[in-house]
Amino acid sequence: MTLENIKLDIDYVRSQFPAFRDPLSKDWSFFENAGGSYVPKNVIDKLTYFMTSTKVQPYAEYPMSKIAGENMDRATELFAQMINAKKNEILIGGSTSINLYVLSNALKKFINHDDEVIVTNQDHEANISPWRRLSEIGAKIIEWKFDLNSHELKLSDLESLITNKTKILAVTHCSNIVGSVNNLKKISELAHKNNIIVIGDGVSYAPHGFPDVKELDVDFYTFSLYKTYGPHLALLYGKEEILRDLPNQNHEFLNGKYPYTINPGGPNHEELSSLVGIYEYFNDLYNHHFKDNNLSIQNKISKINALIAQHEENLANPILSKISCMDDLNLIGRNKIVNKNRAPTISFFSKSKTSKEISNFFLKNKVATRNDNFYAWRCLKDLGLSTSDGVVRLSIVHYNNNQDTELVLSTLDKLNNL
Repeated sequence: MTLENIKLDIDYVRSQFPAFRDPLSKDWSFFENAGGSYVPKNVIDKLTYFMTSTKVQPYAEYPMSKIAGENMDRATELFAQMINAKKNEILIGGSTSINLYVLSNALKKFINHDDEVIVTNQDHEANISPWRRLSEIGAKIIEWKFDLNSHELKLSDLESLITNKTKILAVTHCSNIVGSVNNLKKISELAHKNNIIVIGDGVSYAPHGFPDVKELDVDFYTFSLYKTYGPHLALLYGKEEILRDLPNQNHEFLNGKYPYTINPGGPNHEELSSLVGIYEYFNDLYNHHFKDNNLSIQNKISKINALIAQHEENLANPILSKISCMDDLNLIGRNKIVNKNRAPTISFFSKSKTSKEISNFFLKNKVATRNDNFYAWRCLKDLGLSTSDGVVRLSIVHYNNNQDTELVLSTLDKLNNL
């Protein structure tokens, strides 16, 4: 059976997530996934096991401690393989904001007075403010602005911004407002021709398919694990040849022991251990749909990514089409997903109503969503939108189903009566 003949078994997927059976959440269609996803039972079981059986300081020789350390190491190793990285190229920290703040402090080593740092106005603030702070040491901050008509970042605009003083480029892989998937591989190729370090923010990309960081050839890449079906942690990948040269941001005795040097205080033990459950969930998902077990972990992830992308496209495109045809609503970004050119993260606003009014109307119809600037306030500001009222955002992941889409479509139909 070819991949084209296989569809994501949505009933199997939803059976793995206790939230769909919980009395508090089971009657809702959940469309706030870009803010944080539900977790599968595998993750809950791993977290419970750590807290009940191995909640001790890890890496000692007694069994509870030894198992705790082994599970923490296993989680790190498995996630490295899932994104095609080496184990010593990833670290798990408290959040993407924290990880990038620490990284920016370390990368100061490479920045001289009047060097240039490029950021975008399309990113979440997590991948803007740490780099803008480098102006405090004399760096010049250059803004790569999206096109006001298409809302896209254009590679030609980036080319015109790069000079021989450009040292760092921070760019989102996928906008959490516009939904665009930026061609991070081409961006990296252009940057590396000019000896520029590339930091890719994958927070809004990874929930729709874990990346191959070597294929992208970024120097650093980060995403939030609580948006990829896990606990409130974040992953930061960095190329080994750069990590080993960064100044230590951790305890003095850890000098030279990268990547721990970029992780002050170390990871949360129990939540790190529970990340094994994310791997197990995706491995179970692969085994449920495919028979070939001789593939690498990363190749299995690639096949599951394809199933997820097709499923999400089928759910999102009717909503994108509907919103783009409604006279009173303005859709931000592309009105159709084709070959994963945008994420199923759908932001829009009304010409006659506040985003808060529309968001509340969705809530009355049991669609869990919200209005906000979603920490991409520079994006909204340049779109001429209120950063307090923000936009309405409907964000889909692979455990959403056709019934969820139908509920959104029927709620949109009722908006005229609001």
